[in-house]
Amino acid sequence: MSDGLITGAAGVLGDMKGRRPRMLSPLREHLRDTMWFAPTAGLLGAMLLWWAAAELDAQIVATLRDDGDYDAIKDLMGIADDAKAVISTIGSAMMTFIGVVFSISLVAVQMASGQFSPRVVRLYVRSRITKITLTVFMATFLFSLLTLTSFDSERDPRLLTSVPLIEAVLAMAMVLLSLLLFVAYVNGTVRMMRIGFVIDRIAHESFRVAVKQPTELPVDTGQLGPETARVTHHGRAGVLRDVNIARAVRAARRQGVVLRLIPRIGDFVVPGTPVFTVHGGAAPSRRALGYTVYVGVERTFHQDLGFGLRQLSDIALRALSPAVNDPTTAVQALDRIVQFLASIAPYPLGALGHRDRRGALRLVQSVPDWTALVDLGFTEIRGCALGNPQVTRRMLAGLDDLLLLAPAERREPLLRHRELLAQAVERSVPEAADRAFALTPDRQGIG
Repeated sequence: MSDGLITGAAGVLGDMKGRRPRMLSPLREHLRDTMWFAPTAGLLGAMLLWWAAAELDAQIVATLRDDGDYDAIKDLMGIADDAKAVISTIGSAMMTFIGVVFSISLVAVQMASGQFSPRVVRLYVRSRITKITLTVFMATFLFSLLTLTSFDSERDPRLLTSVPLIEAVLAMAMVLLSLLLFVAYVNGTVRMMRIGFVIDRIAHESFRVAVKQPTELPVDTGQLGPETARVTHHGRAGVLRDVNIARAVRAARRQGVVLRLIPRIGDFVVPGTPVFTVHGGAAPSRRALGYTVYVGVERTFHQDLGFGLRQLSDIALRALSPAVNDPTTAVQALDRIVQFLASIAPYPLGALGHRDRRGALRLVQSVPDWTALVDLGFTEIRGCALGNPQVTRRMLAGLDDLLLLAPAERREPLLRHRELLAQAVERSVPEAADRAFALTPDRQGIG
């Protein structure tokens, strides 16, 4: 494998080691997957800002009136009259601007979904710059409307109660901020439409999941003792997205038992599906295990070790389909698949244990083992790679690199995939020269 890929993976993993992973609550995960929370908070913030600015404007006018400085009030009125036209333009144009910008964005998201994979849409939904831009746009629109309500028709400086000068300045400042964010938003949206950036984001999220895995040796489930009880799922049907490990460990410690999570993160569960097996005593109460397991409509990166490989494989498969026919994109996906497998090769996989503060084993969680991850990364792509020597050459180079980096006990699935790929090429390519070319390892495919 190239030094750049190894260094990149090691750098990301090295930066994240030592950080204690925070268990993502269902509420935080829900808020990250929605577009309403940030704009709503921005609208409330705009209302509070307008109220504070209106109070400050009223206080300025009251102070000048108490001092008898009516000439200064008239000057402020003139400045506010000039600003009123600008504020009116801002209020009328901002909502139209919002509609046009985000309509174009939805089209871009739809195109990316069709070209890459529907799973990558969540990158757009969770994009911070998108949410910040929408929030500031909406806040600017609301603040401008509220500022217009502050203009007083009274022209006598002795009776005037407020001149929205501070409000007008803040509205113009928010417009300037909106323009700057619009530039950043366009740049971010264009980046998210580039396949290289999308693949890099997926790989980075996959590394974040990898470093959260326990580093001790896998647990031998045969030594847990007999199963004494089972805990079933009582919520709605959906994909198992998150397990509150700290809460499960705490419940098992209080009961003096060991819990084993039956489904893996990413499995689809229905009501009545066994979720935990209990070893060593009675099952914890439903209240103690409440909000321990969270399901949703789709998989997330948070604890799902195989989700990144699933997305990378989907992108490669879409690129190799006859409708797209883009083997170079498949090679880019293979680059990151090899990088992720190289980084995870030394990690313990399978049945991982979570312990309490005293070091006692309390929770056993199943994650994909090495064979499952290798199969996920290569099986489907290998089946579609025939007829694309660029892809077969890159896959062989990646398998050879992994054979050098993986421990000896983890080389069997790599050798199996290499042999299956060679056999498939031998059967499907009639010319000996073409077969030799397709079976020559090359990290760039064909360059």
